Amino acid sequence: EVQLVESGGGLVQPGGSLRLSCAASGFSFTVYGMSWVRQAPGKGLEWVSGISNSGGTTGYADSVKGRFTISRDNAKNTLYLQMNSLKPEDTAVYYCAKNPGMLYSSRSYSTAGQGTQVTVSS
Repeated sequence: EVQLVESGGGLVQPGGSLRLSCAASGFSFTVYGMSWVRQAPGKGLEWVSGISNSGGTTGYADSVKGRFTISRDNAKNTLYLQMNSLKPEDTAVYYCAKNPGMLYSSRSYSTAGQGTQVTVSS
């Protein structure tokens, strides 16, 4: 059974930083691309960032490019999202997602955790 456990969210002021983590289990983490997606209040899921299985290829939504950095530690089966220069519009529940192949995909992914709440407010 695929398990994805997100952590690291919280309340932060505009301009602040957070680092999200996702502990993965139940599948061969090193084989799959991974992504972060988010859901703001009253809105649907939005793809935020993705990374290939090796970590060699990454991608970002235009809304977070230059501010967020995705990474992974395959030895620890863990995915990360470093978020800097946070804005109120980044407020959302953030989910770790498994992509179906080696590369990441902004359109095909599956979530399996509860997510972690990020609130950006003064």
